[in-house]
Parts: sequence; C-alpha cells; structure tokens
Amino acid sequence: MNSPATSDALKPEEVQSEAMEHEENQPETDQTEGPRYEEDFMSGPVQTSSAEHEQTADHDVKIETRDLNVFYDSFHAIKSVDMEIRNQEITALIGPSGCGKSTLLRCLNRMNDEIPGARVEGEVLIDGKSIYSNETDLVSLRRRVGQVFQQPNPFPMSIYDNVAYGPRLQRRLSRDEADEIVERSLRGAALWDEVKDDLRKSALDLSGGQQQRLCIARCLAVEPEVLLMDEPCSALDPSATFRIEELMLELKERYAIVIVTHNMYQASRVSDRTGFFLLGELVEFDMTTRIFEDPQDDRTDAYIRGRFG
Repeated sequence: MNSPATSDALKPEEVQSEAMEHEENQPETDQTEGPRYEEDFMSGPVQTSSAEHEQTADHDVKIETRDLNVFYDSFHAIKSVDMEIRNQEITALIGPSGCGKSTLLRCLNRMNDEIPGARVEGEVLIDGKSIYSNETDLVSLRRRVGQVFQQPNPFPMSIYDNVAYGPRLQRRLSRDEADEIVERSLRGAALWDEVKDDLRKSALDLSGGQQQRLCIARCLAVEPEVLLMDEPCSALDPSATFRIEELMLELKERYAIVIVTHNMYQASRVSDRTGFFLLGELVEFDMTTRIFEDPQDDRTDAYIRGRFG
C-alpha cells in the first residue's frame, strides 16, 4: 500500500512554482458553462469550470452517517463519524494505513457484515432510510451501492459474460437485451472501443487497467446509484491511472462516488470533498480545495504535507 509521502513528492513551494509555470504556459480557454477536464501539472485530469466546478453549490445528500462506530471484537475502528455524501460528487477518504477509511467504505454497503467479530453502531442512511434496519435486502443494497476493489477481480470468463453476469442473476435476459447492457456498460466504463471485437476473449487476458475498467463496467451493468472505489488505481501504472481518473470525472455526473486513496495528488485532482481520517476519527471533512489549501486542523496539514503517514 503506497504511502502518501513518496520519495519524489514535491515540496509545497515547488508545487506552487510548478503550478504557476503551468498556468502561464496554458492557452486561453473559453468560459462557457459546464465542467471541463484538463491535464494538471502532476499528469492527471483535473476538473474545472467557470466557477471552480460550482463547489459552493450543494448537491442532494445521497448517504449520511450519524454517530457511526465500528468495532472488530474489542478494537474500536471507527469512532462517532458524522458525514454526508452527495449526488454528482466525488468524495475522497484519505489518511494513513489502518486509520479506518476502508472500514467506513465497507459500512456503506454492509460488506463489514461478512467479517467475523465486526459490529456496527449508529446509522447509515441512503436517501433518508437506514440500511442497517432488519428490512434491508442485502442483495438489493449491494446492487444500489457497487464497489470496485484495490486489485482488479474479473471473473474467469469472457469479457461479455463478466458484464452480463449481474443482470442475468436479476432476471432472464434475451440476447438482444444482454447485448445492449454489455455495450452500454462497456461504453460507460470507456472500454468498448478497445474490446468490442474481442468480447468472447477471456477477461483475464486484459491489461491491469482494462481489467479495472471491466470491473467498473460490471458495476454499471446492474445500474447502481453509488460507486465505492477502494484504492482503484494503486495497482496500476500512470497511464492506466489517468484513464481511471478521467472515467471517474465522467461517471460522477450520474452517480455519487466515494474513493479511498493514499495518493494526495489524486484526491486533490478528482474529488469535490475530502475527509481525513486518523486512528478511526474523522478529523476534518470539507470541500477538497479547502482541505488542501487551508486545512483547519494541524493534523490534516501535517498529513497532506507528508510529515507523517
């Protein structure tokens, strides 16, 4: 698992200098409304708009946690977390290894239920309804809240069958229906043009970046409302990482996205809001620009500057 303080990380003053040089060398762009994506000075996509992506505007709350606590036997992993995750936004969770980021992510589709000794207290609401009530259908919940994991995990079957697998479990599909779902999902994951002539090829023959986009397509095929991404780029090279980040920025127009990342530049490039976790506590949660430019807690400032982690 990568540390946020890498050996080639730029010092804050170097980052500022690089950014200023980059801005000076950029051609003028029109100021029409709507999100645009550019390549930032750290070789990744960055979203911009005529009003800084309208970051002062609030989208509807999709997920809310209230006094959320998670225990693994006697270990207190998540401590009284209150957080709101909004539609059409990317929320990044950052913090050192073992701080509770992935544990919180698993609370949002009840994957912690599968871990022996795990216990959850407090509330997680989706569209105002508790997902921890006795009436919750876990299959339906995990269709609504899809998850992409750190390592790509395609099934040992064809590309086509990977994407069609979930919808086929839900209902009987005609060939035309399956074809339409597969194409729509692969297009949604920006993979269609690369594999459309090889749909019967084994998914295991794809590159790592293609496999991760295939896993995203597999999530999209069951028409989720939320996408959870647990370090989706940590096993990928820079080029594949760039493609996944571009894809996240496109997908957020339709979904609420929550991403766990150790890559500070990635969090600053693609997310709208960022939460910093430390020892199970949500230390600070705010708009991403504020977290990285004007953190209110000294621990947040120390972490994003690479002083620990």
